[in-house]
Amino acid sequence: MSKDALTMRGPVHGTKDARRVAIGSGVGAVIETYDFIGFGTAAALYFGTAFFPGSDPVTGTLASFATLGVGFAARPLGGIIGGHLGDKVGRKPVLVASLILMGLATFAIGLLPTYAAVGLLAPALLVFVRIVQGLAFGAEWGGAILMSYEHAPWKSKGKYTGIVQAGFPVGLLLANLTFLVSVNLGGELAWRVPFLASIVLVAVGLIIRSKVPESPVFDEVKDSGDIVKSPIVEVIKTDWRNIVKGIGLRVAETAGYAVSITYMISYLHTEKLADKTQTLVALCIASAVGILATMAWARLTDRIGRRPLYIWSTAFAALFAIPMFLLVNTGLFIAIIITIVISYAVCQNSLAGAQGAWFPELFQAKTRASGASLAYQISAMVSGFTPFITTLLFVSFGWMGPALLFGTYALIGLWAAVATRETWGKRERELADEATKSTPNTVSV
Repeated sequence: MSKDALTMRGPVHGTKDARRVAIGSGVGAVIETYDFIGFGTAAALYFGTAFFPGSDPVTGTLASFATLGVGFAARPLGGIIGGHLGDKVGRKPVLVASLILMGLATFAIGLLPTYAAVGLLAPALLVFVRIVQGLAFGAEWGGAILMSYEHAPWKSKGKYTGIVQAGFPVGLLLANLTFLVSVNLGGELAWRVPFLASIVLVAVGLIIRSKVPESPVFDEVKDSGDIVKSPIVEVIKTDWRNIVKGIGLRVAETAGYAVSITYMISYLHTEKLADKTQTLVALCIASAVGILATMAWARLTDRIGRRPLYIWSTAFAALFAIPMFLLVNTGLFIAIIITIVISYAVCQNSLAGAQGAWFPELFQAKTRASGASLAYQISAMVSGFTPFITTLLFVSFGWMGPALLFGTYALIGLWAAVATRETWGKRERELADEATKSTPNTVSV
């Protein structure tokens, strides 16, 4: 890679707003994760009886997880819309619009009537707002990560995008803490309060995001007249291989999470290995560790590259698949905590930490939002229906079915990591060192 190619990563030393942009993007990621992942927790613990009552708990759980999957299925469309607008009108407008849309949909969930009140209209309304959530979340990631990436210094892309990626475990922690408190309220308030409370976070996020400046890379593309008429079509035509590889990379992380965290919540509850409070405590501990872990993994990629971390992490996840279930099956609370922490902070957070810088670097600046968003969000369809599929596998094969599915996802990620080019190898790091030394640093980051 030439030094000219590196310039499409933004200013050598980053912009004076790099830290503020990363934090602002990260705060938005916190809010949208709180909203989106909170639905997963509620689906595992409450929605089966509230919206899909029946004599068979497994049927209710399946219906609840199917609704969870609908939101993930909508994410690619959100990614297409958000990526297109991000490449056409800018990264910042997408950030603000997606946050407003997510906030309204999540607040609405807290107001929905249950099946007992309005019958089949209840699950229909739940599916509708879940689709809106999926569209908003699909549009969110591309704008947030690219804003941080393109404002950051060349040598610290992992560090700054890691702040955004760490917003996801923060959101997970806040969502589970809220559910941990609300579980004591009993009845419908146990799941309504967390969704209604999210409106406060949305208001704070909008204030912060409205003040961040547009990406310098997008401004450069716009000023040069290099705006693509149809970014989605262009990136599919010229970069479809990277999109396919990106999907494989992402499946290991997001679908793996769907087995080891989203499904595991339900598994612990239905198999009476842990009660709701214990499960939420374990998730809160894992989320807290995951905040620091994500940023640490992301920084590590600045030193060793994006690809090596991914290879080692996916290989470990594949080996951990069966021990993960053997540990929780002991029913020991400490074993459950350790398992969930490893599943999240190592198997998932290491991959998320690498993705923040690796995905933008795989695509040209003029189609970067579309390419990165498309690869990132198409894989969400797989992860969205994974808890549903995992439940069916458990019914047929016991815990070995979910374990082998988790291992399969890890192996897909390992294949994709081996097949994908390194974008921050030794040569790129040397060129960045030369550019950093030879270019005056006129900004403070």
